[in-house]
Amino acid sequence: MGKQEKTWAAILISVIIMSPLLPQMSTAASSQKGAQTTNSMEDLTINPGFVQLDSKVRVSLQDVNIWKQAEGNILSYTLVYSNGSSSASLMNYFSKVATPGGSVVQGSPVNAEGFKKSLISREQRRVTYYANIGQVDSLKGLKFPMYIWADHVSGFMKHTGTFALPENYSNQTVYGNSRNTTMNGIPVTASSQSLEIYKYSGKVYAKVGFNLVNKGGKVLADPGYKAYLTSAGGSSFKLSSSQTEFKVQPGEKKTIYYFTEIPPYMNTKNMKLQFTRMDETVKLELGMFSFKLPAATTPDLTVGVGKTKKITVNNNTVEIGIQNASVYGENDKGNWSFQLRLKNTGNKSVTLPTYELAVRSSTGKSFPIDAKALSGLTLKPLEEKIIPLNAQIPLEVEQNTLQLELMEGVGAENMGDTGITDKGGAPEAGTNLNVPVAYFTLPYNLHTDTQKETVYRETNQYGTYSYSLQSLHRFPWKDEDIVIAKLKITNTQTVDLHLPKLKGALKMDRQDFSASTELFMDKDVTILTPGESTEMNVLVKVPYTLDFSTLKLDLFSTAKDEKEDTEKKTAFLSLTTPGVMNSLETVKRGGNFTIFGKGKNAELQENKTTLFEGDHYNVVYTEMLLSSEEMRQTMMAGLQAYFRTADGQLYQATASQSDTLATPGIKQLVTFMAKLPKSVSDSDLMLYVGPGINGDQYSEPGGEATGFVDVSALALSSVRYMKSNLSQISFLPFTLSFSNSKGSKIKGSDSMNITVNYDLMRDKDYDMGTIDHKLILKIMDPNGQAQEKSLKIGTDLTEGSNNTYTVTLTNSMYKDLNGGSYQLILYEEMLGERIKLGSQSYDLYVEKGLEEQD
Repeated sequence: MGKQEKTWAAILISVIIMSPLLPQMSTAASSQKGAQTTNSMEDLTINPGFVQLDSKVRVSLQDVNIWKQAEGNILSYTLVYSNGSSSASLMNYFSKVATPGGSVVQGSPVNAEGFKKSLISREQRRVTYYANIGQVDSLKGLKFPMYIWADHVSGFMKHTGTFALPENYSNQTVYGNSRNTTMNGIPVTASSQSLEIYKYSGKVYAKVGFNLVNKGGKVLADPGYKAYLTSAGGSSFKLSSSQTEFKVQPGEKKTIYYFTEIPPYMNTKNMKLQFTRMDETVKLELGMFSFKLPAATTPDLTVGVGKTKKITVNNNTVEIGIQNASVYGENDKGNWSFQLRLKNTGNKSVTLPTYELAVRSSTGKSFPIDAKALSGLTLKPLEEKIIPLNAQIPLEVEQNTLQLELMEGVGAENMGDTGITDKGGAPEAGTNLNVPVAYFTLPYNLHTDTQKETVYRETNQYGTYSYSLQSLHRFPWKDEDIVIAKLKITNTQTVDLHLPKLKGALKMDRQDFSASTELFMDKDVTILTPGESTEMNVLVKVPYTLDFSTLKLDLFSTAKDEKEDTEKKTAFLSLTTPGVMNSLETVKRGGNFTIFGKGKNAELQENKTTLFEGDHYNVVYTEMLLSSEEMRQTMMAGLQAYFRTADGQLYQATASQSDTLATPGIKQLVTFMAKLPKSVSDSDLMLYVGPGINGDQYSEPGGEATGFVDVSALALSSVRYMKSNLSQISFLPFTLSFSNSKGSKIKGSDSMNITVNYDLMRDKDYDMGTIDHKLILKIMDPNGQAQEKSLKIGTDLTEGSNNTYTVTLTNSMYKDLNGGSYQLILYEEMLGERIKLGSQSYDLYVEKGLEEQD
């Protein structure tokens, strides 16, 4: 059978009972009369008997069944031929059916195309026949005359005997008894188990339980039969099953459950389970044996708070319960979250059928929720799984009386070609059945906020772990703010906790920032051993004007749904917390702190901080010493920083950091500078600094960063730059000293030559990034007029000692200049501001011209 539903029905129907029926003999071959009924299912309700067809062959009657059809009811029966010591031809033997009304119908073999004509010596052969008996719908009073070919009698058929069904004959196995038969040539024992009635949304559903025991030595597979629920009045309703496969191991007992919809007015007394099979050669559905069902019961499907429901799937017991339910109100809706816990308590793997889930109110309103994670789920023996569920229920619905409906869906593909064989209001072809399995009472627990640095316990489909919200911070980031929530997760199981590839979503009050939320954690952490922890940062950029009181954080994983070509989300953790930010712990002046990150561990300490006065702004400049704590050379994370002033304002810093591998034992020098308004006090300056990130990776020095994490606050010991002369001027990695300068001119000349002797030494104690220093030398002549020269290191200024820089100034006013002094002022441009590094005055020497010398 191609369809699962037909498969189940077929299996049940295949209970072919081999019980022989007593013939009332009309010849001397047997003088037995109708037998009394017994409780032995092997022989149904009568004793065995046979008709002697001729001296070689005798025949017995078995398996008489009737099945209602629109074009006439079809009677099927099986004749068992037993041969003697010589061969015989079955073409010489015939059977007919005589009804109580006097009609006589010729029986035809159902497998005529494959009918074997000969019996070999001592062979026993079963042949099933059928006959259309019109409107006759009872087996009582039926007779089966037997004939043999005889060319010497009229009509060429000689009557050899008649099988007559006794008045009390029934082909129905009573409830409480079992029937021994064969399926696919395998001996089985079958019996009816239960009849349950469910009422839901104005409809009535019937659930039929059927027991099957494999008595053979081979696996019993689907024999391909159909099952029907038949009422005492003769209406039949096709049964369907949601079981995904049919296999009964040798010695195994399996209970198969069938479902159908019946009219609300249907009388459920004296119902039976009827099996049929479709014979493809004659294109007829033939009746098999039936089982009387017990009195119908209506089970209580309500499951109380903290209780579990035991259901049977493929003969395995699965426990289902609700846990961790909570609700909070938002946007006129109750936002429910809860978990469905499932455990296979059986000893075999089980695959769940198709289920539907809905939250149902006390007034009958139903709110469907996604059940994809539940349907088709496979559970190994003793395996437990957690399915996270969410629902939004309007607040106008009473929230403290809600139930979760678990419905088993039997699709149209499992229903066969029709739902009924008689007029009775049963479902039409293609109807889906949604049969209630359980109503779980949802505990009304108001969602509580997660408090920072408090440890909570969580169980989901991935396992059991504890979590804590370590901190919640907010910092400026360019023209926005960045909000960072830091989480810690610890495996509290005795086995490994396998983490999925997590993503994050942040929501602040009613503003949803899920699309732009980033999650940063060590991407190599996919398994936490017992007791092991990992930390992660969930961050998002928000408008700097945004105020919010509550933050909601969700962690989830995604997987592609191949059927719908969409991304399927699986929840991992959800929490809400007040939007109160943590204050950063301050590292005292001169102290150091550690930057943590796999392959990026380093220690950071302030070297010095200087405040330079500019023309329009002041510039704060900080040098930090970074020491790698790794065992080998590695690229450090690119650092990002903000300066914080005493009034709480934060100013983004420009960083300069080495882009080479950090070597253990060799310190790297990292510099930060930022412009500050002149009105801002330079006392109590702090540096907020942390490793930059780009997506799920640390950013590299000089690379683009989309945020920063693990931020620390460092109290700075800033001093104002007070240098007056031009010796020992430091601008890393160089130190510049003007040892002397000589200015000279020839009397009457309009030119003045200035020579500067200097030392430019590079500091090689530190590894540092390239800094493009913009030096400007301003020369004030004796007349008070200034000229400027740009000094480029490597071109105008070269490294080393006793170097000379020469410049010639020309001005028509110099012709009358006969002495005086000039001043050299050295500036550096920082962030667009001109910073004075030092100045010094020197005398101008005027030499006599050639004419005066003569």
